[in-house]
Amino acid sequence: MTEQQPQEESLTARTPRPPQPSHRRADWMFGGVYGTVLASALMAALHQEGEDFTPFYDASWVLVTAATAGLAHGYSHHMASHRAKSAGHRWQVLGRALWNEWPLIAATLPTVLLLTAAGLGGWDAYDVTAGGLGLNTALLFGWGSLTALRVGHRLGRALLIGLADAAIGLAIIVANALIK
Repeated sequence: MTEQQPQEESLTARTPRPPQPSHRRADWMFGGVYGTVLASALMAALHQEGEDFTPFYDASWVLVTAATAGLAHGYSHHMASHRAKSAGHRWQVLGRALWNEWPLIAATLPTVLLLTAAGLGGWDAYDVTAGGLGLNTALLFGWGSLTALRVGHRLGRALLIGLADAAIGLAIIVANALIK
């Protein structure tokens, strides 16, 4: 039995491991989901019944909030993984951490573009908000499904994960209806 044990270990050592799913793609897709949820929540919160609809103002606040959230998120990741190294290296790592937050900001652009188009076209606030929340819920489904596929889930499971992400968008829609 002792002879078989080293032989089994050598076979295990020589057998290549299956490739691990890429979590780096999942990291930038995380920013997409987070940014889309952020844009939905802001879209729902910024317009109040009885107040003037200010789509350009709302669009600017969506962008400012996304940029601020990206900076805070990147900085907190940097500080949480901070190691004692040279100052130049720390600045490079911080710069990389902040740059990696671009998907969060990019994910808010559909909402920003919709609000900008609403301002240019004089669209109705209710229709813009309902359409934007619906669009973002569909985007959340897409982000969740795509992320799940990219990290190695099968199609059926990926679609369920997409539905779970879309449920966040639906929760925002329900909260918007109940609060207003």
